[in-house]
Amino acid sequence: MRHLIALDAVATTGTFGRAAVLLGYTQSAISQQIASFERLVGAPLFDRPGGPRPVTLTPLGERLLEHARVLLDRVEATSRDLDEFQHGATGRLRIGTFESISTGLLPQIVRQLLSERPQLDIELVEAFEDDKLVDWLRAGTTDVSFFIGNNGEPGEFETVHLKMDPYVVVARADSVGDGPIGADDLVGVPLVGEHEGSCHKRVNEGLLAMGVQPRYVFRSRGNGAVLAMVRAGMGMAVMARMAIDRDDPELAIRDLDPPITPRDVRLAWRAGRTLSPVAQRLVDIALEVCDQPQPSTALAS
Repeated sequence: MRHLIALDAVATTGTFGRAAVLLGYTQSAISQQIASFERLVGAPLFDRPGGPRPVTLTPLGERLLEHARVLLDRVEATSRDLDEFQHGATGRLRIGTFESISTGLLPQIVRQLLSERPQLDIELVEAFEDDKLVDWLRAGTTDVSFFIGNNGEPGEFETVHLKMDPYVVVARADSVGDGPIGADDLVGVPLVGEHEGSCHKRVNEGLLAMGVQPRYVFRSRGNGAVLAMVRAGMGMAVMARMAIDRDDPELAIRDLDPPITPRDVRLAWRAGRTLSPVAQRLVDIALEVCDQPQPSTALAS
C-alpha cells in the first residue's frame, strides 16, 4: 500500500519533492519507495527528465496507476465503513423477539437507537416458542434475543435482566369491579387465550396451580386478536401486562390473586462473543428503558 500511495502522490504532484511534502516523508524516502516498486514490477514507472521538469508516468506506470487508484479508493471506503461500524453508526442488527416485546418494549428502544444512528438496518425475528429464539441465537441468525428467564445450556448465553412482567386479567371495562381477580372468579368463566406457544403454556400452568381449569372459547396467536375478542365481550383473558395497551378505555386490567409467577424478561447473546458496538448500545438502551440502574451480566443456568 505504501508503494501505491507513493505512486499516486508522485503522479499527482509531478515531483518527488512535492509528493514527499504531501505525504509527510522525506524526498529520499519517496524516491526509495518508487525505486523499490520499480524493482518489484521489473520496469520503470516514471520517466525522469532531470532538473526542475516534472516526472511523467511511463505506459506501465499509467496502467498501474489506474489499478492503484481503484484499490486506494476501496481502502479509503473500507476505512470509513469500519470507523462508522466501530462507532455504531452503521451496520445490521438482528433481534430475536416475541409479540408482546415487539409491541410493548421494543418501540421505545428502537426509537432511541435509530434517533442516535439513523443509518442502522434493524431486523426483528419473531417466534412464539422459546426454543425457536434459542435456536436462532445459537445459530447466529440473531445477534441478540429477548428471553423469558434463562434458556439454553448452562453457560451458553450471557443475559441481562430487564424487568419482571406480571400476568394479569384483562376484561371489558364494564364487566368487572375494582380489586384483584381471584381463582373463584375464573372458575367456569369463558376465556380468550393464545393458541399454543410458550406464553400460553405458562398461563395454563399458572391457572392450574391456582386450581382453575381454563375454559377457552377463542384462541389466537395474536395478542391484538385476543384483546379484540375481550372488547367484544367473548370472555376474559390472562395475559402478560406488557402485551396490553393500558390506555384502552374499553379494557380493565386487574391483578391476579394469588398471582401467577411473573415473566423474567431478559436480553441475551452468545457467551464468549464480543457484541458489535450497535448491539452493545441496544443492551444499554434496553436497561435504561427498563429502569435498571446498573447493567449486570449473568451466565444462564
